[in-house]
Amino acid sequence: MKRTHFTSVVLFLLAVVSVSCSNFKSNREEAYPGYKLVWSDEFDYQGLPDSSKWSYDTHGNDWGWGNQEAQFYTSRRLANAEVKEGKLFITAIQEFYKDHKYTSARLVTKGKGDWLYGKIEVCAKLPKGRGLWPAIWMLPTDGAYGSWPASGEIDIMENVGYMPDTILASSHTKTYNHKIGTQRSDTIIVPTCYEQFHVYQLEWEPGEYRVYVDGQHFFTFENEGTGPDEWPYDKRFHLILNLAVGGSWGGLKGVDPTIFPSTMEVDYVRVYQKI
Repeated sequence: MKRTHFTSVVLFLLAVVSVSCSNFKSNREEAYPGYKLVWSDEFDYQGLPDSSKWSYDTHGNDWGWGNQEAQFYTSRRLANAEVKEGKLFITAIQEFYKDHKYTSARLVTKGKGDWLYGKIEVCAKLPKGRGLWPAIWMLPTDGAYGSWPASGEIDIMENVGYMPDTILASSHTKTYNHKIGTQRSDTIIVPTCYEQFHVYQLEWEPGEYRVYVDGQHFFTFENEGTGPDEWPYDKRFHLILNLAVGGSWGGLKGVDPTIFPSTMEVDYVRVYQKI
């Protein structure tokens, strides 16, 4: 999620055919032979997100989260993060709130869901509109190798509204990051990402990690065996779900004032690890 421009990206000339999340949901417990479900939220309750699984990250509100974003991330506010109808709704609203023009939410599992390796699935429907920047991503829980980007960042799904239907996956490390023009990223076209739910997936192993949409592989980041500058992904990470507004990448072509409120809907989140 930390970036200033779109660099070092290979555009896949592929389009994901919609696969209903129910196809994945039906075999939740035994989805992957040799793996077990170790953490999940099916959002089968009402109200605020489950506090035993999710916290609210608000620490970057005063400085725009490093990306000059326009929203204020709130805490425990149903208008911005609510569970209902079997789903999580993260909503960006155009409103004046604590010197900001927009509000939204950034949910994290840090300290409540932290993992080293495994398979992660997030079934989501994305909001549509110029200036929106939804993301599903991971950061290191302990920062053993130093501040960003030295301890790594795994971006499972990012979309900016002025690039319709384009899903980005990327890795940020000390050696490979956008600040020095070496970011490792790939994209895939998902024509129905705004109208239908899709499963955004990470498979993370000691030798590499891979990113998929509905089981279709489109990005791999390999362990070169040269140390943490290239591969800091041997420590535990946590998951982040957020909907940003504007920013140095998301707001590169402005923010459409007619699109609010806008919502990212999440059907479920699941984490599997080897038995």
